[in-house]
Amino acid sequence: MPRFAYVALDKGGTEKTGTLEMGSQNEAISRLKEMGLYPTSVTEEQVEVDKAGKKVVGKKKKKAGFEIVIPSVKTHELCTFTRQLATLVDAGLPLLRGMQVLAKSQKNPYLTKIINEISDTIESGATFSESLAKFPKVFDKLFINMVKAGELGGVLEVTLNRLSEFMEKAEKIKGKVKSAMFYPVAVMVVACIIVWVLMVFVIPKFEQIFKDMLGKDEKLPWFTMKVLAVSHMLRDNIAMVIGCGIAFVIVFKLVVGKTKWGRFGCDWLKLRIPALGPVINKVAISRFTRTLGTLISSGVPILQALNITKETCGNMIITNAIDKVYIAVKEGETITKPLEECAVFPPMVISMVDVGEQTGALPEMLIRIAGTYDEEVDNAVTALTSLIEPVMIVFLAVIVGSIVIAMFLPLIVLMDKLGSG
Repeated sequence: MPRFAYVALDKGGTEKTGTLEMGSQNEAISRLKEMGLYPTSVTEEQVEVDKAGKKVVGKKKKKAGFEIVIPSVKTHELCTFTRQLATLVDAGLPLLRGMQVLAKSQKNPYLTKIINEISDTIESGATFSESLAKFPKVFDKLFINMVKAGELGGVLEVTLNRLSEFMEKAEKIKGKVKSAMFYPVAVMVVACIIVWVLMVFVIPKFEQIFKDMLGKDEKLPWFTMKVLAVSHMLRDNIAMVIGCGIAFVIVFKLVVGKTKWGRFGCDWLKLRIPALGPVINKVAISRFTRTLGTLISSGVPILQALNITKETCGNMIITNAIDKVYIAVKEGETITKPLEECAVFPPMVISMVDVGEQTGALPEMLIRIAGTYDEEVDNAVTALTSLIEPVMIVFLAVIVGSIVIAMFLPLIVLMDKLGSG
């Protein structure tokens, strides 16, 4: 049976170490919880056999050499850290002690470094939210402001749990959309490679055959001549084609990434793409309602919550709508009217927000809307995947089939002449 080495904390915050023989890591974690311990690290020990045939238990050896540290923290790593910290704080462990414990259990050296620096800042007298604000690339404004609200309200563990749930759900939706887009992107890449090989290597050989068979006075069919012209262009101007492609990507990124009108135009087009547009719209609405609902329920003032939501919604159309909502709320009006005027949110969303405002349960209603749209995104992604597969197959067949037809047309013309002769 596998042996697991563990590091855990008891109810008093004292660190305990030892080993357990369990069937799996999950069983070992469950057993530690039954023992009243809070595990921070559970790793399987490697069993080796020495020269005498005896079993020697030890941890896996690290490979020698230099380790390259990439200065980045993935979303799932940040989510796991937040969840673990919430568990430790909820168990009564002081925040500083919890940070020091988590710093030892991180696999990402960069995240370990950040946690240690945050611990040092807290130890010097700063608040947790002030310490997080020193790392804006890792902890966004949503994270920092929710932690600040949790600190002021004395419910930091509740806020951290909400944050981890928020990040988990956001990552889940993002993953589903990415998986739906993987198939068409892969098919497009394969189609481009196939077309490139046919145009650059295969078609020139057919062109030589046609010249030998038809002679100088015979003209090739119009469609064949167009395909050969494209082949010549790709074969003779490879550097120019690649340069144009790179230039297009750079200009696109500059326009979309650096200008407001570029971002607005791109987001407007995204929402109007057939089949994919409704999915993007549902994702944007889910993100907006969940972010705003989570912030308000955590005690963040509504105007500040709207500002944070505006910066994290990821869609300029929604951002413009939030700007109108912000102005309306600042002037003492309701959220419902500006949402209705922007023509982005469906009537169902506006009605539920209106009910939430009238009953004083706006945060709960917003989170309920987000849950509803999460389910709709699941269904829409499944339907989109089913629709994309046959469409992409037909698209690839049309492209490759057109090239094949263009190459066979001269042969058909030649056979007709031979038959009539």
